[in-house]
Formats: sequence, structure tokens, C-alpha cells
Amino acid sequence: MLKVNEIYFSVQGESTKAGLPCVFIRLTYCNLRCTYCDTEYAFYEGKDLTVDQILSEVNKYGCKLVEVTGGEPLFQKECIDLMKRLCEEGFEVLLETGGSLSIKEVDEKVKIIMDLKCPSSGMLKKNLFENINYLKSKDEVKFVIGTKEDYEWTKKILQKYNLTSKCEVLFSVVFGKLEPVTLVEWILADKLDVRFQLQMHKFIWEPNAKGV
Repeated sequence: MLKVNEIYFSVQGESTKAGLPCVFIRLTYCNLRCTYCDTEYAFYEGKDLTVDQILSEVNKYGCKLVEVTGGEPLFQKECIDLMKRLCEEGFEVLLETGGSLSIKEVDEKVKIIMDLKCPSSGMLKKNLFENINYLKSKDEVKFVIGTKEDYEWTKKILQKYNLTSKCEVLFSVVFGKLEPVTLVEWILADKLDVRFQLQMHKFIWEPNAKGV
């Protein structure tokens, strides 16, 4: 049994899968409180569903790309079983995780999109850097950047862990705080081997809309 905030069908707004139709399973609860969080409604709200019930709902959309997100999905240990079952049922599974809980037990078929928290998030101390040891080449690490301090910190992390050689690295801005063009100019000036991304869904729909 898992507590599920919402299950909905939309387009993938971020990652290398951006723009593709995707079923999102948003699980309830989060152990982080980032300053820029846009899903605070997932902290507590949700209904209890079995894995079979979740699969039944997901199958209604006829889409094989599924993302498990939150909140922090790994906060519920049953999330590991859910993702394994989705993989066994033939789904392409993405996991969006905040990087503070271990990814060691995640099924190797799952594509992990791990967010490492920058200083302006207020959650810097929660980063579990040992997770980098478990990343696969197909996984992705995301940095949400709101200030020049965030950017400079991120560059140090890239170098310290040689991240760009391990997997895809994604840079995005804190929506409404840092102008995208500014971050792009920093990336180009430093010739970083990273992928800049926008939160596509916030431009298609109203930025605070749920279920998109």
C-alpha cells in the first residue's frame, strides 16, 4: 500500500525525455522543504492505493512512459516494489528523486533523475553524495539554480565527482528567480558539458497548475 497524491497523464516537462507523453505517479510525503518547492500540496495529501490499483489506473492511459515522483517518492519504501513491478509490466520507468535518500535498491531498469540541492534551496546538508556511486550511465543528475552562488557551487560538484563523465547533467533555473538567459550565458562562458533545460510544463500551462 502506498499513499498517492495524484496519477495523471501529461507531457514530460523536464529531463532528456522532455516533450514525450508520460503518466505521472505522484507519491505523498517529502523529507525536504526546499525554498522554491512547487509541489507542497504533495507533502500530506493523498489516498492509500495498492500496487495493483496503481497499475490499473496507469494502464487506462495506454502510455508506456511512466514517471514516479513526489514529494519524495523514496520516502515510502514500497516505492521500490512499485517501480520493479512497473518494469516487469513493460513500462519505461523514470524516478524523480531529491537526492537525500539512497537509490541503491532502485531496480537497474529504472532511469533515475536525481536532484542535487544547491545552497539557495536551503537543503544543501541533505544531499546524500554516496548516491553518485550508484548512478548508471543512462541516469541524469539535475541542478536547480537560483543564484550565482548556486552556479559556482555546482561547478565545484561537477569537478569533484567528475559527474559529466558518469551520466547526463541537467541545469535549470529556479522558476521566476533566475532568468534562463543568464544561466545559459554562464554555461556558455564556462563551456560546461551540461544540458540546459526549462520546465516545459510551466510554459504550456499556468506555472502553479496541478496535474500537468
